[in-house]
Amino acid sequence: MTVWDDLVGQARVQEQLAGAAKDADAQVTLQTSGESAPDASKMTHAWLFTGPPGSGRSTAARAFAAALQCVSPDRALGGIPGCGFCDGCHTTLIGTHADVEIVRTDMLSIGVKETRDLVRRAQLSPAVGRWQVIVLEDADRLTEGAGNVLLKAVEEPAPRTVWLLCAPSLEDVLPTIRSRCRHLTLSTPSVAAVADVLVRRDGIDPEAAMTAARATQGHIGRARRLATDERARRRRAAVLRLPFRTDDIGACLKAAQELVDAAAEDAKQVAEDVDGKETEDLKAALGASTGGRMPRGTAGAMKELADRQKRRSTRTQRDSLDLALTDLTGFYRDVLALQLGSSVALANEDVRDSLDRIARDSTPERTLRRIESIIACREALDRNVAPLLAVEAMAVSLRTG
Repeated sequence: MTVWDDLVGQARVQEQLAGAAKDADAQVTLQTSGESAPDASKMTHAWLFTGPPGSGRSTAARAFAAALQCVSPDRALGGIPGCGFCDGCHTTLIGTHADVEIVRTDMLSIGVKETRDLVRRAQLSPAVGRWQVIVLEDADRLTEGAGNVLLKAVEEPAPRTVWLLCAPSLEDVLPTIRSRCRHLTLSTPSVAAVADVLVRRDGIDPEAAMTAARATQGHIGRARRLATDERARRRRAAVLRLPFRTDDIGACLKAAQELVDAAAEDAKQVAEDVDGKETEDLKAALGASTGGRMPRGTAGAMKELADRQKRRSTRTQRDSLDLALTDLTGFYRDVLALQLGSSVALANEDVRDSLDRIARDSTPERTLRRIESIIACREALDRNVAPLLAVEAMAVSLRTG
């Protein structure tokens, strides 16, 4: 199994990356022998992976990073780097390679301090691998100041450093940065391709895999979670019942409160799983005594950790809400398809009775207004509007249509 096997429905992207990895391997080999690399090469020092959520941007970046570090002897025989079995591939894929830094933030943004640390890391020569690789999975979360810090590093990279940036679209990255990167655009995999992966790799029942893939419209990560996590299935079922809980204003407000509470519960669950261990690890590192008393001068570090955990909780809650709103949008999209007599495949075939009922009792115009109200709610959350206010306004709009 090669590193490229994780790319689902991205044959064109795989071909480009495999070619670049082969040229990169030849380039390092020539430099090691003292020869100059050829001018014409598919390899470059900065890449920007874009595509809709679930298309596999970070998966493609990790696979490329592994191929760049591949030390398989087959390379000398003309094989494409990225065997998936050698030490370079294996350690990169599991996140332990000394020369591969994978950055995935669980905060609302990536600041200047974190970016400066990455830039310093990028100036180092590879310690054990063939390249120094920085994978920034959330390049769209860079603040303006952080983007300016990163720009200098991308403009003048170290000879053996490669930046792999991931973002939903080109517009989510500063123009000055994206103009210095090679672009790779991934597309949403087909439902059949995602279902096949779930069956083949995760051993999921074919019918359940197809239902999950269809419900998430080709989002690989969400499909896997929906197919394997009973809690995720219950949460989706609750969200899809919301259109039937808007009979009056009181019901709208109650449904909105329950949706926000569920997102807060998700954030609390993450905090229970992660925050306690983080806090104890930091206390131990700072030399806390047996009774828990902290040494002098450590209050600042503890406060910084608490602030970071609070920001992570905020993002977790918003991500959970956004996921619910995405499911709700898909529901009304199916309703609209039925109302217009479209032959497009329905994402929520498993709740066809509910779709038919809403489609009969409404009109395409009202359905479009409802979809617009969900989009407006997502935009309000992006602008830091209080979640409960945004969701209540949406719920009322769903009632009136």
